[in-house]
Amino acid sequence: MASAASRPRTAGSGSERRPLPWPVRLLATLCAFTFMVAFAVVLARLTLEPSPASESLTHTNLRPGDSLKAYLDQPELRDAVRQIGGNILLGVPFGILVPVVAPRTRGILRVLLMTAIVMLLVEFAQGALVTGRAFDIDDVILNTTGALIGYLLLGRRLSRAVHARRPGRGRADRKPSAEKA
Repeated sequence: MASAASRPRTAGSGSERRPLPWPVRLLATLCAFTFMVAFAVVLARLTLEPSPASESLTHTNLRPGDSLKAYLDQPELRDAVRQIGGNILLGVPFGILVPVVAPRTRGILRVLLMTAIVMLLVEFAQGALVTGRAFDIDDVILNTTGALIGYLLLGRRLSRAVHARRPGRGRADRKPSAEKA
């Protein structure tokens, strides 16, 4: 009787992922890249446009939780939801698109790290270069949380569909050198 490791996998074995045909993978990657570029434009418009009217209201926040507390202490719940929800939603596209556009970043930690780095750069630019904007560590935390949500809801599955490992190349198919003999 053949061992489970030496039996060929069948179409019904749930562990095998067949890659999509290359034209479909290419189209999906190009679409994801296009959405990423569009998202970058929207991100820049939302975060890097000067707001001279807000200049006296802005302040740098380096202490995690301070801005969140201020948002939640606002009399209007709508304003808190807009601030917190908006920052979370701003990160969701990263969790969905990054693992598709850059397959080497696939994996929850890599997606979160890439999102945090990009959002830190955006916040540094806001604080240093844009009138009426300031660096806020809570925005980075909320954006990264949004990327986590996007990755868990759709990004992981979409990335696996577009960049599935070819049969025979996954970790489960590798045999230690002692077993080859």
